[in-house]
This record gives sequence, structure tokens and C-alpha cells, in this order.
Amino acid sequence: MSADSSPLAGNTPASYGTLTIETSLDPLSSSVSSVRLSGYCGSPWRVIGYHVVVWVMAGIPLLLFRWKPAWGVWLRLQPCNLARAETLVIEIRDKEDSSWQHYTVQVQTEAISEGSLELPPQAQAEDGRSQAAVGAVPEGAWKDTSPLHRREEAVSGQQQVLRYYLFQGQRYVWIETQQAFCQVSLLDHGRTCDDIHHSRSGLGLQDQTVRRTIYGPNVISVPVKSYPQLLLDEALNPYYGFQAFSIGLWLADHYYWYALCIFLISSVSICLSLYKTRKQSQTLRDMVKLSVQVCVCRPGGEKEWVDSSELVPGDCLMLPQEGGLMPCDAALVAGECMVNESSLTGESIPVLKTALLEGPVPYCPETHRRHTLFCGTLILQARAFVGPHVLAVVTRTGFCTAKGGLVSSILHPRPINFKFYKHSMKFVAALSVLALLGTIYSIFILHRNRVPVNEIVIRALDLVTVVVPPALPAAMTVCTLYAQSRLRSQGVFCIHPLRINLGGKLRLVCFDKTGTLTEDGLDVMGVVPLKGQAFLPLVPEPRRLPMGPLLRALATCHALSRLQDTPVGDPMDLKMVESTGWVLEEGPAADSAFGTQVLAVMRPPVQEPQLQGMEEPPLPVSILGRFPFSSALQRMNVVVAWLGAAQPETYVKGSPELVASLCNPETVPPNFAQMLQNYTAAGYRVVALAGKPLPIAPSLEAAQQLTRDAVERELSLLGLLVMRNVLKPQTAPVIQALRKTCLRTVMVTGDNLQTAVTVAQSCGMVGTQERLVIVHATPPERGQPASLEFLPVESSVAVNGAKDSDQAASYIMEPDPRFSHLALSGFTFGVLMKHFPRLLPKVLVQGTVFARMAPEQKTQLVCELQKLQYCVGMCGDGANDCGALKAADVGISLSQAEASVVSPFTSSVASIECVPMVIREGRCSLDTSFSVFKYMALYSLTQFMSVLILYTINTNLGDMQFLVIDLVITTTVAVLMSRTGPALALGRARPPGALLSVPVLGSLLLQVVLVAGVQLGGYFLTVAQPWFVPLNRTLPAPDNLPNYENTVVFSVSSFQYLILAAAVSKGAPFRRPLYTNVPFLVALLLLGSILVGLLLAPGLLRGPLTLRNITDTCFKLLLLGLVAFNFVGAFMLESVLDQCLPACLRWLRPKRASKKRFKQLEQELAEQPWPPPTGPGR
Repeated sequence: MSADSSPLAGNTPASYGTLTIETSLDPLSSSVSSVRLSGYCGSPWRVIGYHVVVWVMAGIPLLLFRWKPAWGVWLRLQPCNLARAETLVIEIRDKEDSSWQHYTVQVQTEAISEGSLELPPQAQAEDGRSQAAVGAVPEGAWKDTSPLHRREEAVSGQQQVLRYYLFQGQRYVWIETQQAFCQVSLLDHGRTCDDIHHSRSGLGLQDQTVRRTIYGPNVISVPVKSYPQLLLDEALNPYYGFQAFSIGLWLADHYYWYALCIFLISSVSICLSLYKTRKQSQTLRDMVKLSVQVCVCRPGGEKEWVDSSELVPGDCLMLPQEGGLMPCDAALVAGECMVNESSLTGESIPVLKTALLEGPVPYCPETHRRHTLFCGTLILQARAFVGPHVLAVVTRTGFCTAKGGLVSSILHPRPINFKFYKHSMKFVAALSVLALLGTIYSIFILHRNRVPVNEIVIRALDLVTVVVPPALPAAMTVCTLYAQSRLRSQGVFCIHPLRINLGGKLRLVCFDKTGTLTEDGLDVMGVVPLKGQAFLPLVPEPRRLPMGPLLRALATCHALSRLQDTPVGDPMDLKMVESTGWVLEEGPAADSAFGTQVLAVMRPPVQEPQLQGMEEPPLPVSILGRFPFSSALQRMNVVVAWLGAAQPETYVKGSPELVASLCNPETVPPNFAQMLQNYTAAGYRVVALAGKPLPIAPSLEAAQQLTRDAVERELSLLGLLVMRNVLKPQTAPVIQALRKTCLRTVMVTGDNLQTAVTVAQSCGMVGTQERLVIVHATPPERGQPASLEFLPVESSVAVNGAKDSDQAASYIMEPDPRFSHLALSGFTFGVLMKHFPRLLPKVLVQGTVFARMAPEQKTQLVCELQKLQYCVGMCGDGANDCGALKAADVGISLSQAEASVVSPFTSSVASIECVPMVIREGRCSLDTSFSVFKYMALYSLTQFMSVLILYTINTNLGDMQFLVIDLVITTTVAVLMSRTGPALALGRARPPGALLSVPVLGSLLLQVVLVAGVQLGGYFLTVAQPWFVPLNRTLPAPDNLPNYENTVVFSVSSFQYLILAAAVSKGAPFRRPLYTNVPFLVALLLLGSILVGLLLAPGLLRGPLTLRNITDTCFKLLLLGLVAFNFVGAFMLESVLDQCLPACLRWLRPKRASKKRFKQLEQELAEQPWPPPTGPGR
């Protein structure tokens, strides 16, 4: 069941009250696709059995249940209906994952005092009872916040009991009639704008108390655990549990120095982790903590100051004139506010918020974004017009707010479904199986050598600590930390380091247009006036227009405001007003100019001498009403008046196609479409202006009563505003570089389709010789079914898009006749989603330009592309891109903020050059992760071989030898090998994402065979020497140290760790050459030199390392020759596998069809092109 379509958790199936639901993707929270909710209650017999199991197994199950809480619930409690459940098990599955994640929560109860919620009249049933009653919530009627009985329905002397649970900050309440839990924010779904306006009088104290019980406190709480709690959590982590187990074994086996060093390193690691975790939690808590005193309205016109934590939906706030931080989400019902929303959207430009219009339309925060004040945003100034106060009705509180959703996404990030991470866990499991086999072998060998039973147990378990590398997670983390550091040094900040590896698998990148591909600012090229039904020539300077409707529309149709005597607002509005020369005035000065209260006044510039002879002298124009720009509606309008005017006028500004559709056809020139085509084809941005007189009194009160529909009908077209928006100089080279590496580039913009197509051709998204088809959809109407029309477009490169025509022509891609580039509008995209779902994948695989896309459509597009199994990147700069940035696998926000919660990556440089940078770092990090994983696996297997060889002859490596191998050699090498930077240029190849593949497993297997062969060769060479003296097998290790066998195996294996590190640290094609990593190279040379010296002349180190003195120099040189053979063999193996294995695999087995959906579609389109390469058709 879609979470958007119903406020319930789901439908009630028959068994045990378990609810299975399908939820829609919410990019601001997680990518959950399905949820199961199961109820459990107490059972005495199960509890007794649970305690018996815990006692019998010495408390070990408690540790297991801490890691897997659901197991403890299944054992201790019995399944029951949700209505009786005391504990819930929540099972969540990611949209791309088949595994379920389990969480447990306690159902809490709270008494609710008798009372009722006063609902608007239309929310009352015919018999006068509230529709929001416990056990009586009608389907589809979620008009208010609380499922409560009215007083006359309540049982005398009894209180209602609220059952709820908290999960990831959200509160879910039990709805008796629906037998399901409902998220409290959904209780308000269906609330209309009229309902919100009826809340202006405020809530009574009793209703406020009831709602506070249901909704909980208005607090976004970030838990900050104490150091003892963090220490307990960290110490009980499986990783540190394995470390503790290993240290205990090493102590029992008399490896005191090694155990002490590992204990100290683990302790330092835990302390640093505790400090970092607590500091991050405190920083986030301080960032989101907000507690202020606010003034709320009470019935009867009373006011009360309360703490913001006590706010509930339905409260009416009185906003101070000087503004301040918003403690909740609220709908503005009176006045205007200038708001800075950069903390939520990354958009630094202040936004004007106007009062919500009354009407039966359901209220939605996203749809009515221009009338909604979001939690955590900063109100810069508030101004009242109709009435003495600026009023806002609280709509959401706590984690239900926009800010709460973002904080929740940080506290509970969406799981990353990446094949590499899954395979790494499977590989560790395979190593565990290998450890089990080695343990069985060691038990047999040690028993044969008549080792005591207690010694056999210790040695056999010790082998497990050798095979499964405990330092693997830390080594893997280092890879992404280096990449994160390199990105930060280049101005790209990352708040989710695990996403860096995903950057290496990107197949497709979506780009916003304005401010991302093109310059942020727009330059006014001129205005095309209208006379009768004919367009006049372009007027380059709008200030030279004669006084009339067009000039007044240019001067007043905007949402600018003055902040500290500086006009602020949309850059396009600023440029438009600047081109007219008119000046904005607000406040008392504006009121005095018109003689009554107004929103603002636009004053004309001082008349120039050559303009003195104009027919109509310029007069100040007052703005009485305003409907701000809406991305969904693609337009805005104002109501204005001036002294001496017979009646006010309204002016509308927006997309030309839409504005023309609102105009009287007689005022639209016949060549309107052709004129628009001429400018948009040249890459210009075109805005249409229209207007009409209004038969109302010229007053603020009359203007505020108007509806948008009444204002925006039967308009007269006034003219076109033409603006120049040039490409950024970096855009075309970056797009070409991405396309040459077979990365799809897609434009997703809210601008005109023709303008978007021209920019796509200019920057090289669509090559000059490539086929471009515009897709136009028509919804079903008048009995006709929905239809699609395909219109081929002739390629042309606009000079305006690039710096010059030579530059534009220099970027040419080889045309691919099999595929078409498709361009479509948001309207067509919507029709395809609804009426052509089977054709949508074919369109998405070929779609390059998506224009006139609303913010939610951008998010839908990213999600639909992900359904085709694309790894999707998104790069944008504005508030309209937030949803898409969060939904994408790799979202890059072009923002001046150092780090933004809007997306995983934030570039402080507003250029798309950061995109190939993130991809190169992603490929480098992913390739390095493979290398480090291979190295850590080979290191464990090499040590495993050494220990098995020595176990066979009843000896082992010494305490200090383990210390040198694990800390001095392996740790140093593993940390430094990740420092190699990314390749300087992008290539076509992508690093593999699967760890369990033939090349990786083949490399591991052959390297292990080589390592085992060299170690055994060294052992048998030693045994064959005339001076060889066998060790005393009657004594166990380390009592029989030093001996020749141990010395040779240790010396040879120490070289092998360095050789393997160098062999798996390949450079091209994803990383720079090995010699560029100077610290790593120095470490290899230094450690290699020390090992050579240790073999030839051990000196003082022979005693601490328990090495047997070998006096035969020829034998030592023979061992060095064996090491050299290992060195050459290891590099040859890697080279042969890299160059020959892929070709061999292709020859041995035919190429299998890809499992990825988008590749299957590409293959299908290659065999049967769609749409057919013909002329226009349907």
C-alpha cells in the first residue's frame, strides 16, 4: 500500500496481525520499498525458557540478542495481534535489496484526558460529532490530528488510552477501527486551506494538551550517549569482540608482547572512536537544537508566550517583525515573510513567502511551498498587511517537519546496496570456512605430534585469528578517508564517505540547466513589445519603453523585497527590474506614497531629457496583491494600481506557452509560436508578460480577496522578455569528456523545451550529426485515447550557447545511428508515467532532455532511472533539485556552503568540473578497495600457510615475529598503499563491482599457490642443507624457538608481504602509477632493505626475533634468489591476468546477456530502433 495514498501502516492480513505494505520512495528519508510489522506479547513459558537458555549458555545469548534483537523477541515473546502487542518487530527491505533489516520497538501507552478537538464546521458529522474519534475514524476522513472520543462518547470516569511507538524519531499511533498504526503526520492528510485558516483563532488549553499527548513534544532530539554507554556499545561490537577473543588466545599461548600491542592499539582506536562519535553527535545536536519563546493565539483573542517545544499542529503563531528561526513547519495565513532557506536547500537567495489563500484545496507543504515556513529556516523580516499581525498556523512538529526529515536521514542513512560490500562479507565467510578446515587439519597434526589437549585447543582456535583478518574493516575505511581528504582539498565536501565508491560505478549523470550548465545570472537582451496583433522589433533597453502596461509589468511583476536597503530575490527578477531603472520601496514610505497600506511601491527613474516628451508621465505604481512564482504553475502575477488609475490592473509573468494559453486568443499574434521558436532556438530564455484591468476597488483589502483563477483568465498578451543565459566555459569540455567515456548525460530543467534542446546541442549532449526527436504526449480526451507524437528536430548549434561558433563546432561526437536522443516536457513525462508505463523505459534509455520538469518530477525521473538499474548521479544548484539530489546514488550540490545536508557531495565551486572529479575519485577509491581487500586476504592466507607449515613440524612463529609481520610490515603497507591518487583523465573502463569474480578469485588463488610454493621451496631447501639440525619436536612452540625452519619461513614470508603489496597496487587505468605514491614507495624500499639486512646480517635483532643464526652465505643468497623469483612471478601473474584473462574468458564462454534492465533495453533498441527513423508521426 502506498504510504502517500493512505495514512495507515497497511491492510490487516489474517495471521498474527502482521502488516505487509509497499511504501513509495521518499528521498529525504530512505529508499524503503516494503515494510512488515509484527506484534508480540508476553508468554510466561517462553520467558522461563528464555532465561534457562541464557543461564545454560553462560549469558552468551545476551550478546547475540544485542546484535540481533529480533531473535530475542522471537524467543522470549509469542506472536499476537497488533491490537494486543507490547513489542513490535519491524522488518524493512530496501528497494534494490532482497534481504530484510529487523528492528524492535516497544509499544507505549499514555492516558488522554477527556476532551474534544474543535474541528471546522465542515469536519463535523451531521449529528454534530467529531469525525476524529477513537475507534470511529472513517475511511478517507483524516481531517484532524487526534483519534479521540468527544466528551459525550467517553465512558464516564474513564480516560482514553493512546497506544503508540517511536521509530527513527517518528511517532506512530494506533487506530482502533483500522487495526493499524498510523504516522501522526498523516493524521492531517486531506486538511484543506480553509481548515488551516479556521485555525487562526488558536487552540484552547485543553485541546492543546490533548494534541501534545498525541503528537509528542516539538523537539528534534539527537541522542548523545555518555562515554560509558558508548564504551559498552563499542566493546560489544562484533569486531572488538573478535579482537578480545584473539587477545585472550594469544595470552594463553604466551604471546604477551603481541597481545599487549594489539590491546593498546585497540584501546586507542576505541578511545578515538568514542571521542569522534560523541563529538559528531554533540555537533549535530547543537546544530538542530532549537528552543525559543513564541507567542501563540488563544480563543477569544488572548495571547500566550510558550516554549517552542510545546507547539502542536493547529497552534497559531504570531511572528515578530524582526523575524527569527522557525521552530516548526507552519502555513502563513496573514502577512508576508522574507526567508533564508539555505539550511535546508543550500539555496542562499532569500525567498518571499506570502499568505496561503483560502479554498477547499487540500493543503500540501510541497505544493504550497511559497506559503509554507519550514522548520530551521531563518525569517529575515515579517510584514503584516491585512490585520495587525503576521500569523502562521503550525502544520508539523518534531521529526515530521522538513528539518526533522533531513536530520532523520543523517541519523538513519539509507543503506547502500553495493555488490562489493555484499561480496566482501561472503568472502570473509569463505575465509572462515577455510579457517575451519585449517583448524581440523591442525587438530589432526597436533594430536599426531602428541601435543596436550589444552595446547591443541589454543593452537586450533589461534588459527582462526590468523585466517580472518581483524584489521580488514579499518583498512577498507582508510581507502575512502584518503579519497574524502583529496576531494576536500579540491573544494568538494562529502558527508557520506561510503558514497565515494558508488561514484566509480556511475553510468548516467543528470544535470540541472540554469546555474549548473549555464551561468547563474541572466542578462536582459531586450523586450519584444506588442502592437495590436503584431510583434514590434526588439527593444534592447526596456527603460526606453513608453509608459504603459508592458513597462509597468516589467517593473512590478516580481517577488523582490528590500532587506537592509538592498533589493533581494530571484536573480532574474533583479535583472528585469534593473533593466527598467525603477526603484523598490517598502514599509511606511510606500504607504505614504499611495495614501493607504500597500505591499510595495515601484518608483520610476528620473526622466532623461530625451524622454521628456512622452505622452504619459511616469507615476509610482503600488503593488496591492501578489501570487508568487510556482514551479508547478510556471507563472506568477501581481495586482497593481497608481494614482489616477480608473481601476487596478493585474500582470502575469511566466512560461510563454502557458501565459499564451491564459490570454484571449485575439491578443496573441498568429506568429507567436514562430517568434518564440526563433529566440529559444538561439538559446535565449523567453518570458511572456500579460495583463488586464480588474473591476475592483484599488485597495489592499480588495486585492487580497481575489483568487488566482479570477486574476489569470481572459488576459491580454503584452510582450516577451528575452534574456541571455550563456553556457559556463567549463560545461562543454566536461560534457564531452563524460560522453567520450560512455557516461550518459541528461539535462533535467524547468526551462522551455526548445531552450533546453538548444543548450543540449550547444554543450554537446546532442551531437551535431546525431538524431534528436521531440516526444509529445496527449492525454485521453473527448473519448480519444492517449497518444504519442514524435517530431524529429534538425540539428543546429546556437552561437549563444557557447562562447563562439568555433568553440561550439569543435565538440563533435561520433553519431550512433542505432539510437535517438529524445527530448520531452514534464507534461509528456507525466502522461507517459500514467498512460504509457510500458513505453516509459524505452523513453528513459534514450531520453537526453527533460524540460519543464517540476521538482517532484525530477525526483521521479531519478527513481525511474534507478529502477532500470542505472547508477545515477545528479548535479544541481537550487532548491528545486533537493529531492533529486537526495534520491540519486551520487548527488552533488553546487553550493557555497562547506557541507550541506541536501546531498552527499557539496562543491564550493559552482562548476560541473566537480562531476568528473568525483567519478575519478570514486573509481580510484573502488579500485584501491579491491587492492586493499586482496592484499589483506593474501596477507592472511600467507600467514595461514606459514603457520600450517610450522604446525606440521610442531612449531610456530614467535611473539615478536607476529608483531613485526602484523604491525611493522602489514599495517604500514596497508595504510600507505591507499594514498595513490586517481588517474588524471577518465577512461571508458569502469572498475569491477563484483569481488567474487573470476579475475579476482583467479588472482588470489594463483598468488596463494605461488606463496605456498616459495615457502615450501625455502623449507625443503633448508632441510636439504648439510648443516641443517632438526628442531626438538618434543617441545611445543615457543619453547623450541629459535630453529632453522622457523627462521627461513619467517624470512621468506616477510618478503612476500611486501611483494604482494607492490603487485596488487596497480596504477592505470584508475590510479596514478605506483611511483607517484612516494610514502608507500619509501616504506617498501625501507622495509625491504631492513629485511635483506636481517637475512644477511641479523645482528642485535636476532635475539628479540628468536632467529637461528645461518652462517652459510650462499644459502642466504639462494633464499634472496627465491624471493626475487617470487617478486617476478607475482608481477607476471598480475600482468597476465590483467591482459590475457579477459580475452580468454571471452573466447571460452560466449558473452551472456546482461542482467541489468537498461542494457537489455539498449540491446533491444539496437536490434529494433524505436521510435522508427522516419518523419513526424504518431
